[in-house]
Amino acid sequence: MAVKVAVVGVGGIGADHLQHLYDSEKADLVAICDIVQANADKAAEKYGVKAYTNVDEMLEKEPLDAIFLCIPPFAHGDMEEKVAAKGINLFVEKPVGLDLDTVRRKQQVLEKSGIIVGTGYCLRYLDTVAQAREYLKDKKVAMVRAHRFGGLVPVPWWSDITKSGGQLVEQTTHNLDLIRYIAGDIVKVSADMALRVMDDVANISIPDVYSVNFVLESGAIGHLDTSFVDQPDGRSSLEVIGRGWRVSIDWSVLTIMENGKTMTIKSTTNFYKAQDEAFLEAIITGDRSLILAPYEEGIKTLAVTLAAHQSADSGESVRIGSQAG
Repeated sequence: MAVKVAVVGVGGIGADHLQHLYDSEKADLVAICDIVQANADKAAEKYGVKAYTNVDEMLEKEPLDAIFLCIPPFAHGDMEEKVAAKGINLFVEKPVGLDLDTVRRKQQVLEKSGIIVGTGYCLRYLDTVAQAREYLKDKKVAMVRAHRFGGLVPVPWWSDITKSGGQLVEQTTHNLDLIRYIAGDIVKVSADMALRVMDDVANISIPDVYSVNFVLESGAIGHLDTSFVDQPDGRSSLEVIGRGWRVSIDWSVLTIMENGKTMTIKSTTNFYKAQDEAFLEAIITGDRSLILAPYEEGIKTLAVTLAAHQSADSGESVRIGSQAG
């Protein structure tokens, strides 16, 4: 069985999904949709599929098994609800939205429809992450430390707080989600953030430096820093620390230190491809456990990032519980 798939949004991450789906034996890529006609036509010609600029028209004309929704968080509108009404399985890129009430309502619709839903937290599919989780399953975590540094994403909507939510919500959500996946849920957040040196960027309204303290459900404490202040190199790292041991993931390389011994494991996984293949296989087999980041996990990660902004605005710590869905 090949899953009949369409992709909505062909720029950025959408282009990566398109290539993986085109190459996959599990997928039959039949259509793409993008509001920019030239982008839609170019991708359609490359992959030999039908091009659309209107999702409603595509849903009406194409018999689909799955849709990959690869558009900015501000642009979702009611696309999830429309896809669910058609009974089409759905993959939603991260973040799943910018407002908790909205995504909770979407979750209810998606659950009621019975469709299979995955979200784009691709780092969960790394082989090194699986090995880290296996090592940590019986460990008592004391502290988690993480950072992500890089440059400004060169699309106008990304620097608009009303459209992206800011770097923590839109990009470093991957790192925060990985913290949750490896070390457990976050129950309290205290954050500071500011626009310090990138204020010459046209129409920028997002912070360029973020510092987030948090408490995990286990009682462990943690810290996450992120910034896009034109660093000469992109850096991303996560450390989980306990008594006599330390686990670190630098991009995709896993290092475990314990009792004076160090083990380093380099990933052999194309995590984007692994993520897409898992989603397709879940549709084919009906095995939802193959999806490591279901929609409700996307909501929980969104809740933490939004709570960090709330804390920075109020100057107070924010408890996370019922608001995470």
